[in-house]
Amino acid sequence: MSFHETAHFQADACDALGSPFTATLCRIFADLPTNAGAVAQKLSSWPGDPSARGGAVALRLAGALHALVLLERHPALVAQYPPHHDLTNIVSLRAAVHSALIDEEAFILQWLKSPPQTNEVRRSSALIPAFHTLASKLDMPFVLSELGASAGLNMIWDQFALSIGDHTWGDPQSPVQLNPDWSGSLPPKTEIRIQNRAACDQAPLSPDNPDDRLRLLAYTWPDQSERMQRTKAALAMAATGGFNVERADAADWLETRLKTSCSGSLHIVYHSIFWQYLPKETANRASSLLKTAGNRATRAAPLAWLRLEPDVHNDGAAITLTLWPSGQTVTLGRADFHGRWVRWAGLTSPK
Repeated sequence: MSFHETAHFQADACDALGSPFTATLCRIFADLPTNAGAVAQKLSSWPGDPSARGGAVALRLAGALHALVLLERHPALVAQYPPHHDLTNIVSLRAAVHSALIDEEAFILQWLKSPPQTNEVRRSSALIPAFHTLASKLDMPFVLSELGASAGLNMIWDQFALSIGDHTWGDPQSPVQLNPDWSGSLPPKTEIRIQNRAACDQAPLSPDNPDDRLRLLAYTWPDQSERMQRTKAALAMAATGGFNVERADAADWLETRLKTSCSGSLHIVYHSIFWQYLPKETANRASSLLKTAGNRATRAAPLAWLRLEPDVHNDGAAITLTLWPSGQTVTLGRADFHGRWVRWAGLTSPK
């Protein structure tokens, strides 16, 4: 599939995820003439899969342009971006995009070399209920291990406020407020005790590094101002939290992490919208490591594998929990890829 075809698919996905501006950008990308400079040529001859499940090239380009806007490097582009945008005037936006591709060619080509990187805080809307469910089921402190943690924003999920109606989990005064569209029963509200937490990523970002902050904010869609403010608040919290994301291959890191003795604690390995980006051999090895460690788990040292990941269904991602030593797997519910909504089933969900 060509870049131009995948850009149209990405546009539809952005519409579905509530970003009509980014969807419009992707449709402009899809119609770029192949002779419109070095960037257009690079896009049209992209080596490998340019789709969202491969190189995610349309999102790379959208991130590059948003970075230029955040840096205020291209006034014509800034004038067409939120909050100044007018989607009834696509001609002006298209002209600004074409101009930026030429004027900022070197910047954009450099940006395109790296895949998109996000750290969507609202995904904790699906994880927090699961953590409270585990705390209710097993009265034990947690040892937390997050895979694909990016800048580690979802490492500090216990410092966020999740609000469902009149009920709040976490600190009501937290700078990060999560208010998903919720359906289903309420999860339990239990005291959370965290004994140890750690995380890894193949290319971790640092919340206190200006270039890394720019990268995360550039990949936050510009017409979603609430999402942008939430990310900024989480970055500020993480910058003072003292938790570091280790640079490591997920399977290598997990192998070492699973060797740690957790007697008297519940070890929870978790990740969100991450597994699909792993090379197949890495994913298979990580799964095998978890199952082997699960077979060693005991009531005094249980192991949980919590994940928010796409499955065969098209409505968001599944919230799945495997708990050892029983080895039982349950689907706790489903959630939007960006955590906008959660359909909760809890432990009553079928196997």
